[in-house]
Amino acid sequence: MFNFILKRIGYGLLVLIGVITLVFFLFNILPGDSARMMLGQRSDEQSVEIIRKDLGLDKPLWQQYLLYLNDLSPLSIHKKNPQSIVYLDNDKYSYTQLLNNNNTTLVIKKPYLRRSYQSKRQVADILSEAFPNTLILAIASMSFALVIGVILGAFSAIFNNTLFDKLNLLLITIGMSLPSFFAAIVFAWIFAYLLAPYTGLSMFGSLYGVDSLGRGEFIDLKNLILPAFTLGIRPLAVISELTKSSMLEVLSQDYIRTAKAKGLTQFQILRHHVLKNSLNPVITSVSGWFASLMAGAVFVEYIFDWKGVGVVIVDGLEKYDFPVVMGALLVICVLLVILNIVVDILYGVIDPRVRVVKG
Repeated sequence: MFNFILKRIGYGLLVLIGVITLVFFLFNILPGDSARMMLGQRSDEQSVEIIRKDLGLDKPLWQQYLLYLNDLSPLSIHKKNPQSIVYLDNDKYSYTQLLNNNNTTLVIKKPYLRRSYQSKRQVADILSEAFPNTLILAIASMSFALVIGVILGAFSAIFNNTLFDKLNLLLITIGMSLPSFFAAIVFAWIFAYLLAPYTGLSMFGSLYGVDSLGRGEFIDLKNLILPAFTLGIRPLAVISELTKSSMLEVLSQDYIRTAKAKGLTQFQILRHHVLKNSLNPVITSVSGWFASLMAGAVFVEYIFDWKGVGVVIVDGLEKYDFPVVMGALLVICVLLVILNIVVDILYGVIDPRVRVVKG
């Protein structure tokens, strides 16, 4: 198992390098000039050249790529003189001169996602403010989808080809065919506009609210209901169908008939044999959907005014603020790689039939 985990971590690092390379070259060959976007339409050529030099955009593309890897790497190259160390602590200098300076040394540091072109703030600070909101929304949506989806799928397998199964199939069809942005508009209109006097839900709102006197913030979980429900519909439909299909397959196995012959009740068979051995495809789906919810909540966050990573990505694209967009994509990629490694480990824990091939 230890060797398998090391191999999975190695594969994950290769995936990260590939994503970093793809994201860097993608956002550096797009049309548009970030320096002009920073200075506005009335910018003069001299000011544009100064900004481009300060950002390192005057370097050849391959040098910019190496410098970007140097920024992201925990083990990176820096100048030896103390003045550069002061600049590093204050995060004021770039790495654009390192290739022309032999007076360098290797240091261990946190990955540096650079600064926003527009706000001049560190990308890490921007994401640290937005990421918890998206994480909470994704966890709430996935928890809702997992619990309800497994329950509906299990009952559909038990009562296969009955009225309940057909109604659940209708729900699955609607859930998988309903785009999140359209569902967000419909649910906001119905539950937060037409039925607002009865539901008490708001069409807009973030996780934190302010009291009527404006004296302090408080956590308002009521604002989480509609966006979490909207995001959770599609994964709920997928999980429900996967649970039903997997349980029907397990119920047809020989060891289930043996358990029945031993006199075990249906509840005992479902609890100890069927449900546990049916969760592998569900776990795979949950890991993939969770990462998708982290990355794909853009429209839902916009419609419900939920200040998360999705809003940050769209704002960055609109303003050509590429360091923010690139940083957000890399954080999501790291999360996805970690989830995949965790899922591979959970396979062996949940299903005793799974054996990891070492070497």
